[in-house]
Amino acid sequence: MYRKKIFLIYLVVLFANVALAAQTHLAVPLGHPVYHVIEQAQNRGLIRTLPSVRPFSRAQILTIITEILNSDQTHRFGALTVEERGILQHLRQELNPVVDGLDLLRGTISGENSESAVHLPWEFGFGGRASFSGAFVPVGGGYRYSPGDDYRFEGANHPGSGDVFAGTNSGIYFSWKGDLGRSVSYGLTFGGAFIRAPRYVRGRFNTFGHDWENRYGEADWARQNRVLVAYSEPLTYFPFSYTVGWDGSVWFLGSIDAGGFEGWPQIMSVSYYMIPEMAGSLLNGHVLWRIASNSREWGGMTSNSSLIINQSASPFLAAELTVMPLPWFSFSALTGMLEYGMMLDGSGRGGIQAAARTFQNGFSTNKIELNFRNFYLGAGTATIWPKRFELGQLFPLADSFLTQNNTGDFDNSALFLNVAGKHPGLGRLWFSFFADEISLGDINRNFFTMSRMMIAYQFGLSVSLPIRRLPFSSLTISYTKIEPFNYTHIREDVPWYQGLAMETNWVNRGRALGHYLPPNSDEILVRFDAMPNMSSRVSLQYQLIRHGATFGDRAVNGSSHWSELDPWGREGIRKFFLRDGAYEWMNIVRLRGEHSLTARNLPVRAFAEIGGVYSFFTDVPGETNLNSGGQSFRRVNTPQYPTSLRLIANVGVQIFPKF
Repeated sequence: MYRKKIFLIYLVVLFANVALAAQTHLAVPLGHPVYHVIEQAQNRGLIRTLPSVRPFSRAQILTIITEILNSDQTHRFGALTVEERGILQHLRQELNPVVDGLDLLRGTISGENSESAVHLPWEFGFGGRASFSGAFVPVGGGYRYSPGDDYRFEGANHPGSGDVFAGTNSGIYFSWKGDLGRSVSYGLTFGGAFIRAPRYVRGRFNTFGHDWENRYGEADWARQNRVLVAYSEPLTYFPFSYTVGWDGSVWFLGSIDAGGFEGWPQIMSVSYYMIPEMAGSLLNGHVLWRIASNSREWGGMTSNSSLIINQSASPFLAAELTVMPLPWFSFSALTGMLEYGMMLDGSGRGGIQAAARTFQNGFSTNKIELNFRNFYLGAGTATIWPKRFELGQLFPLADSFLTQNNTGDFDNSALFLNVAGKHPGLGRLWFSFFADEISLGDINRNFFTMSRMMIAYQFGLSVSLPIRRLPFSSLTISYTKIEPFNYTHIREDVPWYQGLAMETNWVNRGRALGHYLPPNSDEILVRFDAMPNMSSRVSLQYQLIRHGATFGDRAVNGSSHWSELDPWGREGIRKFFLRDGAYEWMNIVRLRGEHSLTARNLPVRAFAEIGGVYSFFTDVPGETNLNSGGQSFRRVNTPQYPTSLRLIANVGVQIFPKF
């Protein structure tokens, strides 16, 4: 009887708060501190495990905050401290501001159409940001390609000891948001920025791997259009943390015209972006929908961990639907259009038509989730599909994996599974699995060495730490493995793009769509998070990332998102992690802090992060990519595969911050 009363109270609170918060159904951006608070509340048993479809709307988050505050009084484990309750109340106030006139702390002018009997509140907003990044290289190889060197390093210009790099991402934006009645919200944000994110050429690689010389011949590789340039990650950012934040292409300063599109802001450039969104709810919040171009995290068991759609991926326009007929059951679906990326043929040009000519993809995924207080299970399918009017990919209840089998199998489909369990007041364990392609016929014989076993998996642990002076403290430890060729696909000549070999790899705007790690990588992550007070957040993390070289004469097959598993001999291609070629070992230490001054009536939010990346390579003594078995590896330090140390610092401010 007691449990039934608690359940009824929960339903009343849920429906009441959805009604009260229905002034807006727009998404709260990922990265907001409230997501960390919600994750810790789940770990401590203050709320049930929530659907892993993010971002949440403002209405959802306000309901969740109220549930946490109410649940705290009835739970024995994980009780909130006075400081933590204060943080939750502050977040609730920040996410549900007074809507009336000019708000100089948020940079908004808001009101409501008093001449209409319909609920039509609106808000015009403005703001800006200024961020600057820098990197110093005290240790570096400094290799520069010169004629006569191995052609697989053509164009290489590795950083050398003493090199300094600078970057920026600064601009202004305007927004118009509002409600159409109690159940629908709309928003449009438009901005422009000055950006610079220098990177360097590491070498060249063929998408078919090490035997491309024998197949095509050295003189023929350009005609085959299979040889691409391997670029580094942006030098002034931590590895795999940079997100393409512009629409289309960029313009170098001084060449802003219709033909001046560039693929990457190697020097100071200008760009624009537009973020449209319409969202709403039906049936007292049991049905949620959104059409938007924003960052997403689908299936992540903790922040930035998803193997399906990761929050580090660039946003794309998509329609989303979540149905929750029961408190513990939900169904979600998404369909959207991916956007083309940068040219990798060495030209560096954006070229609206050239860059998009062989990348015309849609993306669909659906999943079911069982969300209990101490147990979570989620499973689903996802598909990258060349654009066409395919109702089976557009309709939410039609499974995308099975649809591609009914329409010719021109697509790149995957299965995924997430399982998590938690102990109230202590923490949570989880396991995530992603299968791009597997061959069950050889599961007993060669499951762990067949390259066509294109899978990814992750184990993780998140523990709440009872540090009174550091509210909502947590420790996260995870191991992630991305097997070779996962997230890739052979380029195919599909009927509706005659004569063009189309890409269907797991990328958007040229960057990873799934987990931020590229194929043939693994990662050990240890991260500490805390919120010292209602206005601040700090994190300290260590990463060990190991990744097969994509470039040069010791490159390892299947280490790039553009790698292609040879369809003529894929059954015989094997993988031996760390023992089949050159691998980069990256040791990354990163300290980040954020602080808002709005509590002091100043419209500023600031952040800073510092750290370093120490990397080196290992290699094997014999031929790379051998199929006969793994070889012993040893550390190397050559001009093409050097040891390096890079120190990084980023600082920035946001003016007129809005959650």
